[in-house]
Amino acid sequence: MSSSIKRPVTNVWSSRLLAGVAVLAVVHLLSGATWVASLAQLLLAGFLVLGWIRFSAMARMLALACVAVSFFALWRLPSPWIVLYEAANGFVFLAAFMTALAVLRLPAYRSRLIRRCGQSLLLQPPTWRYPMLSLGSTLFGIVLNFGVLNLFMSMIDKANTLGSAQGRVWLQEVRRRRMLLATLRGFTLAPLVSPLGIGVAVVLGNLEPLTWGELFPYVLASAVVLFLMGWACDQIAGPRPRASAAGSERPSLMPLVAFSLLLLALVLLVFALATMLSLRLPQAVVIGVPLGAWVWLAWQCRDIGHVGVWSATALLTRRLPDVLGGIGNEVVALGSGAYLGYLSVALLNPAQLDGMASLLIAAGNWLPALALLLIVVLAQIGVNPIISVTFLTSMVAQVGLEGVSLPLLAAAMLVGWSLTMVSSPFTAAMMIMSRFTGITAGQIGLRWNGAFLAASLMMAAVLFRLAS
Repeated sequence: MSSSIKRPVTNVWSSRLLAGVAVLAVVHLLSGATWVASLAQLLLAGFLVLGWIRFSAMARMLALACVAVSFFALWRLPSPWIVLYEAANGFVFLAAFMTALAVLRLPAYRSRLIRRCGQSLLLQPPTWRYPMLSLGSTLFGIVLNFGVLNLFMSMIDKANTLGSAQGRVWLQEVRRRRMLLATLRGFTLAPLVSPLGIGVAVVLGNLEPLTWGELFPYVLASAVVLFLMGWACDQIAGPRPRASAAGSERPSLMPLVAFSLLLLALVLLVFALATMLSLRLPQAVVIGVPLGAWVWLAWQCRDIGHVGVWSATALLTRRLPDVLGGIGNEVVALGSGAYLGYLSVALLNPAQLDGMASLLIAAGNWLPALALLLIVVLAQIGVNPIISVTFLTSMVAQVGLEGVSLPLLAAAMLVGWSLTMVSSPFTAAMMIMSRFTGITAGQIGLRWNGAFLAASLMMAAVLFRLAS
């Protein structure tokens, strides 16, 4: 079957429009031209129209909510077009952000290093399997985003055979559940600690005085606590390995070391671009990540000739529709969340705005812990964390809280975002896990992750209150 049959014309054009949105977003960042931003918004509208039939029901609901709130803004606001333009710019930026991260998947899926890392992770002794899988999915999640879940779940099912469990079905099921949970919990740490993560992009984008250097110590400490909590829950829940299994030879971790260095080089490239071009870190990601992906692809094709430059360019051009064809739901979910969050703040009248400001000020040192709990609770009823975090950060930016540590508050929001990804049945990560396991997302969140969520929430709330 030819590629043209496999990829309908609408899918190809939808992917091209999304790529055009990303390119125009970069041009707008570098030039500041208003007409470029307007053209990017027009291409984004075309992408939403062409991709409509392939969007999930939830993505369509969010897109329709954006339309409804936009009409409401036209009716209520005195100068609605300026507000809608700024909100649409936020949508465009997140669409470009997700496109940039998706491009990185192409060289990653072709990489022999990635395959060697996967084999090394799955062959770890039982005692070290959780930390290795968890940390591995964190590292892979920085590069592959949601693709790491599909990749690791497939590898786990191939490695976790009935023969490796000595014919014991119950043991095979327990191993599968523990390895899948290690992967899921590790993946949810990626947006918490990665400067390339969507959560960091939203927080730093709305809280302009805050820098990654100020935020990083807080999110790193939070990620360590969540990792240790997950490992402890895994050790309590799982059967103890036999001495012979525990003493088996561990495979080399050198592929993981090499992969970590590769990620470090990519992060340094983003930081270098942010410094040279005087950009905010999330803005530098939109430029640096596709550039890094192209360099990585050229290195893989270096034996073909011309140092792999032309081969990498041709491969990237040919495979771009495949790479971008599967991220439509993610783009709509994240972009519409930012759009609705921005408009919700703009639609508050001065009295309501003062009331919200008074609540934030009254919360005082309890604000980080309360913000964390609020984000997690709202996610359980379908409010995407990007909406709640955008709303909270926009409010904080307008109020200008004194006496509350901005890095601590931002870290609390990101921890809440991370915990929603292992608990809320409405998140993309839980939907992927549910589709793969055949178990409902609600059961995974409550039955598999209930103890971890409860312990993490209590620990995080106490620590953030003490740190305040």
